[in-house]
Amino acid sequence: MDSTLYESTLSDLKKKIKSYPDFPKEGIMFRDIFSVLRDPACLRNVLDLMVAKIEFLKWTDVDVIVGLESRGFILAPLLALKLNAGFVPVRKKGRLPGNCKEIAYTLEYRSDVLEIQQDSIHQGQRVLIIDDLIATGGSLGATCKLIKGLNANIVGCLVLLELDQLDGSKNVDAPVQSLITF
Repeated sequence: MDSTLYESTLSDLKKKIKSYPDFPKEGIMFRDIFSVLRDPACLRNVLDLMVAKIEFLKWTDVDVIVGLESRGFILAPLLALKLNAGFVPVRKKGRLPGNCKEIAYTLEYRSDVLEIQQDSIHQGQRVLIIDDLIATGGSLGATCKLIKGLNANIVGCLVLLELDQLDGSKNVDAPVQSLITF
């Protein structure tokens, strides 16, 4: 995809993202990607742009794509198909069966615990992490720690949106790239 078309498409997508002030609590500006995903042309553009970014970064040689609960579950499996990789979910505590590895983390407005099934990623596998948004980097940083705890190699983290004023990438021990910044 040529750079002019790439930037134009990103600009169009950014305009379609709805914002909701004071959600889920006062002082938070919630950026809603569902307004983009419900439009088939926009969803196709998101996937094409993410693949283009992955190819540009040379992050295509991956075994597993990890998606974070819950909106990461929408994008990660679709990208896994495009990259001929497996998909592995990272979920909130108590939602995955079997033996799980867990980690507690803090978000900008609460704390939580994430889990991954211990047998879902194997030592030495190359992993790409996908999520919809990075704010403070709490959930993405925790996911990186989980994956490193399974002795896998993180190629990078790609998010659709980044709230750049919060500087969440500093809290992630892996390369982070985003398509759209607010």
